[in-house]
Amino acid sequence: MNQITSPPRLEVIPESAPFSEAQRSWLNGFLVGLLQLDGSVPLSPEQGAAVLQGVAGDGDDGEAPWHDQTMPIADRMKLAEGRPMRRRMMAAMAQQDCGQCGYNCNDYSDAIASKSEARLNLCVPGGKETARMLKALHEELEKAPAAASVPAVATAAAAPAILGEPGRSRDNPVAATFLSRRLLNKTGSEKETWHIDFDLSGCGLDYVVGDSFGIFAKNEVGHVDQIIALLGASHTTNVNGKTLRDVLIDDVSLAPAPDKLFELISFISGGAQREKARALAQGEDPDGDAATLDVMAALQKFSGVRPHPEAFVEALEPLQPRLYSISSSHNATPGKLSLTVDCVRYVIGKRKRLGLASTFLAERINPGDELKVYVQKAHGFALPQDPKTPIIMIGPGTGVAPFRAFLLDRRATGATGKNWLFFGHQRSGSDFFYSDELNAMKTAGLLTRLSLAWSRDGDKKFYVQDRMREVGREVWTWLAEGANVYVCGDAKRMAKDVERALVDIVAQFGARSTDEAVSFVGELKKKGRFQQDVY
Repeated sequence: MNQITSPPRLEVIPESAPFSEAQRSWLNGFLVGLLQLDGSVPLSPEQGAAVLQGVAGDGDDGEAPWHDQTMPIADRMKLAEGRPMRRRMMAAMAQQDCGQCGYNCNDYSDAIASKSEARLNLCVPGGKETARMLKALHEELEKAPAAASVPAVATAAAAPAILGEPGRSRDNPVAATFLSRRLLNKTGSEKETWHIDFDLSGCGLDYVVGDSFGIFAKNEVGHVDQIIALLGASHTTNVNGKTLRDVLIDDVSLAPAPDKLFELISFISGGAQREKARALAQGEDPDGDAATLDVMAALQKFSGVRPHPEAFVEALEPLQPRLYSISSSHNATPGKLSLTVDCVRYVIGKRKRLGLASTFLAERINPGDELKVYVQKAHGFALPQDPKTPIIMIGPGTGVAPFRAFLLDRRATGATGKNWLFFGHQRSGSDFFYSDELNAMKTAGLLTRLSLAWSRDGDKKFYVQDRMREVGREVWTWLAEGANVYVCGDAKRMAKDVERALVDIVAQFGARSTDEAVSFVGELKKKGRFQQDVY
């Protein structure tokens, strides 16, 4: 009679784990089934510990005190010291949860740490600082014991936020049609802000207010040709099956010069130039101009060095999409989408620099042209579920974009909640975006209150946070009635100043100490009653 041999018992949970024998036996069986392990390749104790860490957690308390977009990266990394690698990687992100990378900050860091995402350069707002820190942390991760790379159950939550449906992620864009643009500023403005319309009917995309719109812009041809001239190359040179000009227009970033470009320059130069290039590649600033060096400026700085076009392209970063808050409502105008875009132009030295997507939309695309786009789902920035909930919206400048969308949506859906908008800019005569629309909404009763602040109309600068303090008693009354508060715009200063004003209002009119007011605003955030879309 043949003897029946039992399969080897696979020990996933180490004996040192804090479980009873019965618990350990059950967990071993559960994990063997869950991970589809057959015992043919037994896990080492270290690998078992890694899997256990994925199931039972890594001991992190889940708090992220560094999740503040105004905090310098050095301070964020200090707060994350001693935390697991995924949390340290999160601290390296820009903390804006903008979705431009295709994730939020927490999920992007989880994906890199679990090795399900190999791209370390997706955090556009974080720029070089984030990319350098992630590279250093990733190198540290690679040197860790092999057990760290064992796929753990917990990493399933860190899968990329990439949906298979076309147009729902940066990795699967669709073609939308550019319809029109109109200038929002009047004579006398120092700004150039455009209302941009797209036709989505051909690609079938829809969206909800609060979402963002991803644009794949192209580099300006004249800029590209100047770079080709600095390389001493021909625009028809073949690079990966395309012409050099097409690659530089469509595929690579010509903005801040990446470390790899300086590494390349150091390999093909010598003497003082080599030393400077090496220093720049390591994040140093030998001549005090590192912050101004885009790709063209880098080539001009090392004017005698001419990299081979193919090596040059390989040293550049891929061209990233740009995200904009949507300023229209699908419920109000199905098949149509609008943006509110500040055109970026500035001068460094004697050279004019151009914002990539903003000038693309303002002057380099024509009605009827198609471009690659996608809708980025909002992370915690949306109208309240109850249409009766009052809302307070604070959006100076182009920060008004999602709030125009909110108002149009509430009108289209018949929402009865009160609406209060704080809007500000430089001058009332030239920078009052959508003034006719907003005043009409106020006359009709849709916009319950409209509070305005103009920073250049008087002798003293006056901002939306100053207007908030002036009407603080009424703001507190709305909060007491259950209003949600929304802020959109500049992350570094405005958003922080608005939050500080809100704390002061809660303390003064809610009869609380400053600490109690801070806690009150913190609770608003936790309950989703204080939401931000900042950049």
